[in-house]
Amino acid sequence: MASTSRGDSLPKVQCPNHPDAILVEDYRAGDMICPECGLVVGDRVIDVGSEWRTFTNEKETKDPSRVGDAQNPLLNGGDLTTMISKGTGAASFDEFGNSKYQNRRTMSSSDRAMLNAFKEISTMADRINLPRNIIDQTNNLFKQVYEQKSLKGRSNDAIASACLYIACRQEGVPRTFKEICAVSRISKKEIGRCFKLILKALETSVDLITTSDFMSRFCSNLGLPKQVQMAATYIARKAVELDLVPGRSPISVAAAAIYMASQASAEKKTQKEIGDITGVADVTIRQSYRLIYPRAVNLFPPDFKFDTPVDKLPQL
Repeated sequence: MASTSRGDSLPKVQCPNHPDAILVEDYRAGDMICPECGLVVGDRVIDVGSEWRTFTNEKETKDPSRVGDAQNPLLNGGDLTTMISKGTGAASFDEFGNSKYQNRRTMSSSDRAMLNAFKEISTMADRINLPRNIIDQTNNLFKQVYEQKSLKGRSNDAIASACLYIACRQEGVPRTFKEICAVSRISKKEIGRCFKLILKALETSVDLITTSDFMSRFCSNLGLPKQVQMAATYIARKAVELDLVPGRSPISVAAAAIYMASQASAEKKTQKEIGDITGVADVTIRQSYRLIYPRAVNLFPPDFKFDTPVDKLPQL
């Protein structure tokens, strides 16, 4: 028989024959065993460790495979649902052959709609390499809009696309409407409508976009060196300060500045190459370029190394 000795606070389970032996805990069987004589000293031991499971043969590798999905705080039920497997025995069906246990009501229709929207948001974000914090912010925005029911009649995909656009602006990594359209099935016009409605419904706002918000990404995708990127940023900022491009969007001004800076350097890029990356039409780049070309001498940074002089730049 196992003996229990009382110390100062809690009772201690020990082997009666070997009281000094360190007991071995077998969590699989739930037993405490004496290593000297093999006596089962205690049973029904609770495993207080984490619930990680591994199905690999390699002991060293950690495979954090949880039992069941993690909780989703954005869903009303916390995603703590029970899924009943399909029955195979006679007791699983009634006299008409219908299954007695259904999984249809384990998740509400609103949670199912939100879950589908979250999956779509995650897919869109992965396509344009957005980080996890953008996805979480987009999910929160969608949940607020969906629960307010202020955009009835609009598709969930359009609302999700607009929420992704807003989240990018709020987190300081804005994307253009065309970039969001490219990874969704929604038109630019519909995303723009939902964008305005969401801002009004949530009574929130976003910072105005500037040319510098896109410059580093555009220049990086074009393979331009740091000097050209800095020159394009300087040109765009000076053009706005001198009020040379009134009414022009920051994206078209950035595209025109990149074109001017690249033409003055050894890394020249065509309007089509810039348009493919920025999503700006060639004619729009030309129109913005014509506005800033007459003041080109005053737009370049003082330390810029010209490969092509200013008077030799394309006049278009």
